[in-house]
Amino acid sequence: MSEDDPILTTREAAQMLGVAVSTAQLWMESGALPAWKTPGGHRRVRLSAVRQLQARQGATGTAPGAPAGPGMVSLPTPAAPAPREAGAPAAHALLDTPPEDVFDRLARLAAQVTDCPMALVTVLAGERQWFKARVGLDLQETPREWAFCKHALASGDAFVVGDATLDARFAANPLVTRAPHVRFYAGVPLEDAQGRRFGTLCVLDREPRRLRERELRALRELAAIASDEIKRRG
Repeated sequence: MSEDDPILTTREAAQMLGVAVSTAQLWMESGALPAWKTPGGHRRVRLSAVRQLQARQGATGTAPGAPAGPGMVSLPTPAAPAPREAGAPAAHALLDTPPEDVFDRLARLAAQVTDCPMALVTVLAGERQWFKARVGLDLQETPREWAFCKHALASGDAFVVGDATLDARFAANPLVTRAPHVRFYAGVPLEDAQGRRFGTLCVLDREPRRLRERELRALRELAAIASDEIKRRG
C-alpha cells in the first residue's frame, strides 16, 4: 500500500467528506467516488479519490490532532451539516399517497411557466425525499441527503441554485454527477395546516440558468395553491 495514497474505509471517507456513511456508500455505488469491494464485501477507496471529490465539493481544512500513524490518515474536519428545517415532520400525511390531479397539474404548470423540463411536488419526512408529483423525472424518491429541497425548507423562502456544478453544496450530489444531471434548481417551501414546512414545489433544468422575476412570482403563487390544498385537508 502506498504511503502517499493509502486505502480508506467507507467510514473514513465519509468523515473526510463531511457526510453520513450511507451517503458515501451511495456515491461509491454511483461511481461519483471510485471504490472497490474486498473479498469480504467491504468497500475501500484510495485517499486520492476522496481528495479529488473534496476538490469538486470545495472542501478545505484538516483536523487538528496527533500525526497519522502507519496505514492511517489525518481526517479533515467534517463540513457543517445543512440546517435542519424548522418544524420539519418525521412523517407526513401526504407521504406515499397515490397521485392526485391537483398536484400533477401544479407540477405541469410550474414546468410550463418557468420553461423547465422537470418539476416536482416533494415531501421530506424522516430520511426520505418522496415525490407526490413529478414531471420529466422517473425517480419516485431519493435519500433526504440528496435533496436540494431541504435547503429551501431551511431558508423558508424561494431557494435558487443557478449552476449546481459550481456550488460546493451540490457539486458532488449524485443528482448532479449522474442522471438526471441537475444544473439548475428553484424551489418554494410548502406548509401544512400546522405551519410546518414539509416539502416544496420545485423546478429543475439540465442547463444553468436564472428565473425572471415573473417566473419566480408564478412559482411562488403555484406553491401557495399547493399549500392551500394541504391546509384545506387539515
